[in-house]
Amino acid sequence: MEKGYIQVYTGNGKGKTTAALGLTLRAAGAGLRVYIAQFMKKGHYSEIRALERLSDQVTVEQFGTGRFVLGKPDPEDLEAGRKGLAAAGQAMLSGEYDMVVLEEANVAYESKIISERDLMDFVSAKPDGVELVLTGRGGAPGVLERADLITEMKPVRHYFEQGVGARTGIES
Repeated sequence: MEKGYIQVYTGNGKGKTTAALGLTLRAAGAGLRVYIAQFMKKGHYSEIRALERLSDQVTVEQFGTGRFVLGKPDPEDLEAGRKGLAAAGQAMLSGEYDMVVLEEANVAYESKIISERDLMDFVSAKPDGVELVLTGRGGAPGVLERADLITEMKPVRHYFEQGVGARTGIES
């Protein structure tokens, strides 16, 4: 890729991670290599099982602690965020990947696991030929200012409001 852009998928609606995974699938289909850093997840989600089939083109690493971060993050959460950003930075600068996805990086920022300064340093280091995708509710103002594309997912109606929980293969 000659020019890679910065894409942000944010908002309170469903579909932010799904959009990034759709881009991943499209990129892999075009022969591009993708690195995904999951900042809040830990465990074997359905998308992980599917992406394992594309392991020659898609690398997924999880840096979440597997719990919700409310209030002040624990030292373990902060360390996981640092490790995730460092690993994603290495991947981005390695020349091995055409696209880097920071899944739930916006949530990690909003939860104070990753600082705006660290995210801005990451974005500033992006090589021209790498597409960078950040997902999650919210987002660091500086990153949003630098983004080339921002899509805000807006909820209109969701069956969760009728008590339907996350369904395997659809939400998890």
